[in-house]
Amino acid sequence: MFKKIKSLFIVEDETATPKAKNETPTSKPAAKSTPAARVSPSPTSAPSNGTATKKFTDILVKALEENNLDGFDYMEYKRSLESLKKMSMDEATRYQSAFAMAQTMGVSAPKLIQSTQHYIKVLANEEKKFQQAVANQQSNQIKSKQEEIKNLDATVKNKQAQIKKLTEEIAQHEKQAEKMKSEISGATAKVQVTRSNFLASYQLLSSQIQSDFENMKKYLK
Repeated sequence: MFKKIKSLFIVEDETATPKAKNETPTSKPAAKSTPAARVSPSPTSAPSNGTATKKFTDILVKALEENNLDGFDYMEYKRSLESLKKMSMDEATRYQSAFAMAQTMGVSAPKLIQSTQHYIKVLANEEKKFQQAVANQQSNQIKSKQEEIKNLDATVKNKQAQIKKLTEEIAQHEKQAEKMKSEISGATAKVQVTRSNFLASYQLLSSQIQSDFENMKKYLK
């Protein structure tokens, strides 16, 4: 049933060069002069670079199949139109002849025309579901990434602030270290002077006492 309904809208290219055995035959919509090969356009305009694909066409045709109304309606009328394509008649005659068949089923023109709106709504509902799926994908794959980027930017700024603070602290510590080195150098010099002065004073007194000691031994007998 799926292939039958699909064939109402998609016509195989019978003039194409035969494919090799390992190649898969392709299909293409019928020429614009053949209304039966066109699918009613979606309410949302397709991008100019968009291409009708087998994947999405099959999904939409399957939706039409699953929502086919009981009795004789647009889908059955479509089949009649397709069957009349093989006959030599103009478009108006073909549509009128297919309607004549519909009348034998007790179908009126207003009811038949109105039934097309049911299938347009079916396609519109599929488009709505698709747009929601696209929105979900954008939310999951784009918006979430944008939020991650925002968080990473905040983290980078925070770490940059930390680096700046640490750099300033390092500079302050280095300054303090240089000051301490200078203080150590000054303190070392003072200690050295104090040591030298002490030793000089020691030598002075010690030599005097030693001299007195020698003289005392010499003169006090």
